[in-house]
Amino acid sequence: MHLIPYIICKDAARAVDFYKAAFGAVEDFRMTDPGDGRIGHVELTIGGARLMMADEYPEAGVISPDTLGGTPVTLHLSVEAVDEIAARAADAGATTLRPPQDQSFGERNALVQDPFGHRWMLSQSIEDVSPAEMQRRWEEDTSA
Repeated sequence: MHLIPYIICKDAARAVDFYKAAFGAVEDFRMTDPGDGRIGHVELTIGGARLMMADEYPEAGVISPDTLGGTPVTLHLSVEAVDEIAARAADAGATTLRPPQDQSFGERNALVQDPFGHRWMLSQSIEDVSPAEMQRRWEEDTSA
């Protein structure tokens, strides 16, 4: 069993180019709609993980965050150099929602939104913290 995110973009071809530039994605294959040229399905690999994507098909209820007016979903991408990847994403056209910063739960992370409305939490492990210690730190931080 595998969990693979499947995202929808208004311009999937441009999104593929963005993910290549921002996150070093590799395109594994794509299927193009013979009727209108939309991307019906494309698969990317980002750091060993699979991401599937397609263009919008509003006539079938397949719509992007742009059409919905936002997304409640955040994609979590574990990286080795969060500052570098966040800068690369911004250079490729992402909006920085929260710049890289150390977190009490042992990660340095940043939050970016790609040009297609998808949010990405870029995260780098900086400390091995137990769940009990995470909870303790959270309670300490919120009571101050």
